[in-house]
Formats: sequence, structure tokens, C-alpha cells
Amino acid sequence: MALVHIDGDDLVVVIEGLNKLWAFKSSLTIPLVNVRGATADPGIAADPKGIRAPGAHVPGVITAGTFHLDGEKIFWDVRDPAKAVVIELADEQYSRIVIQVDDPRATVALVENALR
Repeated sequence: MALVHIDGDDLVVVIEGLNKLWAFKSSLTIPLVNVRGATADPGIAADPKGIRAPGAHVPGVITAGTFHLDGEKIFWDVRDPAKAVVIELADEQYSRIVIQVDDPRATVALVENALR
């Protein structure tokens, strides 16, 4: 699970618990100018993940870490696809961040409001 908050002009994603271990990251900080938007997307868990490096992927259990797909780098931290949020990025190390959050609607609203 991840926590998302806005700190000044940055979007901060904090990875919680043992997911830090599986994802090989404890947090990500992205300037808001590089955030294109966010959507709740429970169906994304069925999409191809690509090649993991480094990370963990046990279908139906956890997808966490860095994945490479079609020339893009995507960060994943999802156990429950029903709570998945996709954050689209530009000019960043990752093209997308796919994370599980406690309240997907609230997280999407937080990101979208910060972009206005």
C-alpha cells in the first residue's frame, strides 16, 4: 500500500510496510509540473507488466517494483487491484506509477486538485 500527499510543489508517494522491500523503494518524489494526471483503474492489474528489474511479481498476490514494457519504465506497488491508482508522468524516470491506496477516489481528487 502507498500513501500519497502533496508537499509544496511535489507529489510524494510513500511505500508502506514490507512493500518497501518488494518494491526496492521507500518513496518517490515527483515535481507536480511532471504529473499529467491520475485515474482509479482496477483493470490495470490484468495488463501486461513487462520485465521486472528489480521487483516482485506473484500473479494474484503482489506486483511491486520497476517494470520495463515497450520502452517505458513503470513503477508498481499493488496487492489489491480494486484499489489501484495510475499516475501518469512526463519527463521523469518512470512514465507511470501504479499504486494501491486506501481510497482511490480521494487520491485521484488530491492529485487532480493539485494540478489545477
